[in-house]
Amino acid sequence: MSVLSKEYFHNEAAAFAFLESVMWPEGPVCPHCGNFDKVYALEGKTTRVALKKCGACRKQFTVKVGTVFESAHIPLHKMLQAVYLLTSSKKGISAHQLHRTLEITYKSAWFLAHRIREAMRTTGLPPMGGLGAVVEVDETYIGVKDSHRNRKITRGPSHKRIVLTLVERGGKSRSFHVDDATLKTVTPIVRQNIARETALMTDEAGQYIHMHEMFVSHETVNHSEEEYVRGNVHTNTIEGFFSIFKRGMKGVYQHCGEKHLHRYLAEFDFRYNERRVEDTQRAQIALTGARGKRLTYRPMGKI
Repeated sequence: MSVLSKEYFHNEAAAFAFLESVMWPEGPVCPHCGNFDKVYALEGKTTRVALKKCGACRKQFTVKVGTVFESAHIPLHKMLQAVYLLTSSKKGISAHQLHRTLEITYKSAWFLAHRIREAMRTTGLPPMGGLGAVVEVDETYIGVKDSHRNRKITRGPSHKRIVLTLVERGGKSRSFHVDDATLKTVTPIVRQNIARETALMTDEAGQYIHMHEMFVSHETVNHSEEEYVRGNVHTNTIEGFFSIFKRGMKGVYQHCGEKHLHRYLAEFDFRYNERRVEDTQRAQIALTGARGKRLTYRPMGKI
């Protein structure tokens, strides 16, 4: 039986019940005042599905309030389908494909995809690595900077968008959209996001030249001399991450505004970090990240 045949993907009441079980495992909580003692379910022929009222502040709400789904006019069961599709597709799924599959407008599909990416985004994470751990750091270049789009392209990567990624071997990834790949830009990010006890692996680029002073060890491979592996020293793990990221961005999404790149990075990081769980569990993890976040849509795709 297909996963998408589950009732909460096709029935609105079941969809609300499922989302409530994920968001409120211990019972309803008012998003306005935090009360959980006196929350009443409202019923009636003209009452919205799963509408509730707080006995403390007297305000009405559903489980969507206070999440990325708040004020969305798309049926919840269709939004749950989108969450599953976006979290289970290794290289992502385009807004045009969501528009056709869910039978909603392209504009709605595009905004819904960004809502879900916002749910995937995590902040305030502790440093990666630690004693005995190995973290690889590298940058990649993709697309053309918005500021260079109407200029004559010159040789070199200066016109490209730059993505800096940290990947712990056997662990998780963390990606950043940076303005440049200089020592001044890269050093603070690496220092703040990797524990000092970590063994660091990079290529021979100049921005990593002083990294041995910050970590227990720092090994490099010389790609310019076609050296890619030297015993345990390599950056093949992060190159594997970049290969999936680039295939998704070039083959699936194709066009990405630079101001939205950080959300696409959050999407690819999320799927990589939750790669060991089943698709249904990965979708539920994404749903838990929807709480406490909100995106608002304005004309011309500004969110």
